[in-house]
This record gives sequence, C-alpha cells and structure tokens, in this order.
Amino acid sequence: MTAPPILVVDDEPQILRALETTLRGAGYTVTTAATGEEALTLASVRPPQAVILDLVLPDRSGVEVCRELRGWTEAPVLILSVVGEEREKVAALDAGADDYVTKPFGVDELLARLRAALRRVSDTAEPVIRIGELEIDLDKAAVRQNGELVRLTPNEFALLRLFAVNEGRLLTHRRILREVWGLAYQAESHYLHVYVSQLRRKIERDSARPRFLLTEPGAGYRLVDPES
Repeated sequence: MTAPPILVVDDEPQILRALETTLRGAGYTVTTAATGEEALTLASVRPPQAVILDLVLPDRSGVEVCRELRGWTEAPVLILSVVGEEREKVAALDAGADDYVTKPFGVDELLARLRAALRRVSDTAEPVIRIGELEIDLDKAAVRQNGELVRLTPNEFALLRLFAVNEGRLLTHRRILREVWGLAYQAESHYLHVYVSQLRRKIERDSARPRFLLTEPGAGYRLVDPES
C-alpha cells in the first residue's frame, strides 16, 4: 500500500522537523513548506491526500491558503492554532478546513484527527450510516436508535444528515446554517441552538450530557460515535 502523502505547512523549523518525523514514523510520506506560496505550489505539483496547515505564515494567513486550496481540492485540511487565535480558527473552518489541533498538541491527538479526516474522504457514500446505536437511512430520511424509529422533523433530519456525513468533523455555526437553511440564516445562531437542543432530546440518553452531538465552545458542533 502506498503511503498517503501529507503536506505540512509551518514557518517554525523545529515544528516542521518534529511533524515530519512523527508522520513518517506513522507511515505517511511528507512534504513540507514554510510559506503559503510554497505550500500552494507544492500542492499543485504533488497533490497531497491531506494538509496540516499553521494559521500564521510569513506571507499570507492560513485562512487564505485554505480558501485557495478549496478552490480546486477536497483534500482534508487540519489547522494548527494557538490559544488566542479562536477567531482565525473559526474563519479557517468556515473557509473549508476540516478540523483543528491547538498548539502545543499531543502526537496521539494529531494522528487521530488526521486518520479521521482521511477516513472521511476515503469512505464511499452509503445510503445507511451507522454511528453507535444510531442508524441513519439517507434515502428514506429515516433514523433508528437501537432498532426503534426516531421521529424527526424535516429540518431536524437535514441537520442530523449533515452531521452524519461529516462524522467526527467540526462544523462551524455558519457552515451549518448555510448548508441546512441557506445564506439568509448565517447570522441566526440562536436558530441553530434551538434545533440542536431539539435533536439532542431525541437522540441522546441525557440531553444535558450529550454523547453523540458535542459542542465545541465558540466554534460549532461535531457528531461522534461514543463507542469508538
């Protein structure tokens, strides 16, 4: 099996070296770049299967690089950020990034996020998605939990469907509102909170302590398999 090619973009040499060593040890082939321009050039010449991208680069922001990448590739983009870059991190997620890891980060966490991102793009679309005891039939717009039918409104199902096809991926408030309700609702975050609360009451054992639909404070939500 060919080792998946990963592009790592960071202007700190010690971080580049550490990530290159870690990723090679995990079985990936690695290309590194220290600027946004270099990253875009390398990505066009040798398209990576995933990109690990720092938010702060000497020539342009990681948000701009992510936006340009999204113009022609669906390769997962994993953002590296530090505390205090929350606004930029959310902007990158809105620009198409798949997930983020906050510096300093643990190697195990980084590799787990990367594997999850690669798994999402490699999985073929299935009419039925199974996440823990949830079974989501995309064709029939039906949801079952432990074999029992869960009755959802059309908007609740549309919301759950978006989370399910992006299992494990952090989705920002703006992206969810845009994809489920359209551009007119981008600023209506309270509208989203109401529907998330309703959905949790129907799929969670305890909506006050959700296991499936998790909140990422200040960023958005992600749907996870509590058994994995």
